[in-house]
Amino acid sequence: MKKSRFGRILAALAAIVVVVAAAVAAYVTHTPASPFDGQAQAGQEAGAASPQLIQRGEYVARASDCVACHSVPDAPPFSGGLAMATPMGAIYTTNITPDKATGIGDYTLADFDRAMRHGVARDGHRLYPAMPYPSYAKLGDDDVRALYAYFMHAVRPVQRENRPGEIPWPLNMRWPLALWNLVFAPGGEYRPKPQPGVAAAQDADGKSRLWNRGAYLVQSAGHCGSCHTPRGFAMNEKALDEGSPLYVSGALLDGWYAPSLRNDPNTGLGRWSEDDVYQFLKTGRNRHAVVFGSMTDVINNSTQFMSDEDLKAIAYYLKSLPGDPQRDGAPWAYDASSNQGLALGERLKVPGAQTFMARCSACHGADGRGQAPWIPPLAGAASSMSTENASSINATLNGSGRVVANGMPDAYRMPPFRAQLSDKEIADVLTFVRTAWGNRGGAVTQEAVKDLRTRTDPASSEVIILQMR
Repeated sequence: MKKSRFGRILAALAAIVVVVAAAVAAYVTHTPASPFDGQAQAGQEAGAASPQLIQRGEYVARASDCVACHSVPDAPPFSGGLAMATPMGAIYTTNITPDKATGIGDYTLADFDRAMRHGVARDGHRLYPAMPYPSYAKLGDDDVRALYAYFMHAVRPVQRENRPGEIPWPLNMRWPLALWNLVFAPGGEYRPKPQPGVAAAQDADGKSRLWNRGAYLVQSAGHCGSCHTPRGFAMNEKALDEGSPLYVSGALLDGWYAPSLRNDPNTGLGRWSEDDVYQFLKTGRNRHAVVFGSMTDVINNSTQFMSDEDLKAIAYYLKSLPGDPQRDGAPWAYDASSNQGLALGERLKVPGAQTFMARCSACHGADGRGQAPWIPPLAGAASSMSTENASSINATLNGSGRVVANGMPDAYRMPPFRAQLSDKEIADVLTFVRTAWGNRGGAVTQEAVKDLRTRTDPASSEVIILQMR
């Protein structure tokens, strides 16, 4: 009797395992539905697309900064090949030109939608979330349709094979990404909602509409959270909208620290006005900062081409996001006492002070206040206030790329000091900067400098403009 009962229990458990396994297998191999299923075949809709629709699609591509990831300077636009580092190994962006053999020329509108908003390629394989489909999921149907028309009709087909990634087996298996999506990429088109804290009766000037436009651009096409929101244990963004205080609260990514975009006065936008945000997105500079690092690509290829109305909507939305005083601390105030250590007879007594005066003060000022808007202040800068020191180190080692605003390359750029300064000298000068003038970023170690030196490269001094046509 006992053996019989035990056998039935084992059989029941086995049946449960089989059913669960079958359900999981069915889920990970299913094709997500698209509102465009059953519509035009590959290229047909694009062939009949109006110039207005194609123009709108080009604008959405600019807002989404597709060219920055899917292009490299020595190859045709959108033909892929950009290396993207991951903790498991490098992956390479794909050819998204309308070439039928190596690109997306055979994609229907529904296929394109599934890749954009669900992370599923035409052949059914799952895309790595380095492709920001958790954000693009919020794109509206009309913008997806316009984007498809642009890629099919206005982008030149290029036959260029995709380069396989370097993630080893079994980590390179794609089917677990379906389960990752289930947990971390809920999806769903952005739906307008009342601006938090603003009653409908108080919205006579239409600010809620402006707020929603900004929220849509930041959360979907702009995919700002992909860099500026901290990641969880599964490399997931910890928040996808303003419902969480973690959304765009700052994150370490690929050798840079993407600062908070919330109203944190020290590490975020708390001291910036809406116009400051607008100016930064339009020109790459304002009285508080000058763009550097990977954000340079965003300015050069995306935000400067957006309409003033959209940039102002983004600024309005970001300035609505409250900061976190507990995380950010008391607001920064300039402390001039640090300048005493820079006096001629005192410099050698303070580690890093002599290097600062010799290498940094001519541009950034002996008082650390910079020369706005061309050369940023170091006093009170988010990179000087953040406990994450990657941006401070990376910018000093590798300098900055050129900002090309309105077709004009920047005359001022941060030069790389990796060949002029040792790890100790860089650590000392950054420790001085990050603890002077009221800055609270803290000390930098030689080990931290050495680590970034070995896995980063100097920024190019060339004028790099990625073309979309």
